[in-house]
Amino acid sequence: MRNVLLATAALTLIAAPAMAQDPASPVTGSLGYTHLDADDGSLGAVTGRLGYDFTRNFGIEGEASVGVKDEDVTIAGVDGSLEHEYDAAVYGVAKVPVSENLELFGRVGYGTTSIKADIAGVSATEDGESLNYGAGANWYFDGRNGLRADWTRRDFQDDGAAEVDTYGLSYVRRF
Repeated sequence: MRNVLLATAALTLIAAPAMAQDPASPVTGSLGYTHLDADDGSLGAVTGRLGYDFTRNFGIEGEASVGVKDEDVTIAGVDGSLEHEYDAAVYGVAKVPVSENLELFGRVGYGTTSIKADIAGVSATEDGESLNYGAGANWYFDGRNGLRADWTRRDFQDDGAAEVDTYGLSYVRRF
């Protein structure tokens, strides 16, 4: 009986490192910088994302951004500024693993953005709803930590609204 207990304990210790190497978690998070490029100006934001993979190839992610870089503008000879206040969006994500450390993805979603304009001391805030679509890549350098690069087009739904292209670079982590 004592030998059986010792053998069981020894097998448990041998198997413990294998249990620690379980597959990557379906939950990911990222934090980085997003450049917003529009006809009226270029703005910058800090963006955080949280995602969940239902399968290796399909998942969902939510993102929220807060503006950190404003744009000085001149309209009809009057100086002013544009400020990105916030945005939030939710996406369906399709992923294609290229290698153990590299995956490409496409995403489609819906979002809201708030921009503030201050011209000659008069401030106005404009909120816009958008259909968003884009693509990017995640490169994991150690299986859990990596870099994310992405492009997303925001197609605003308001009458006469423009499109905005965003370019992001983020640190990404699998939890």
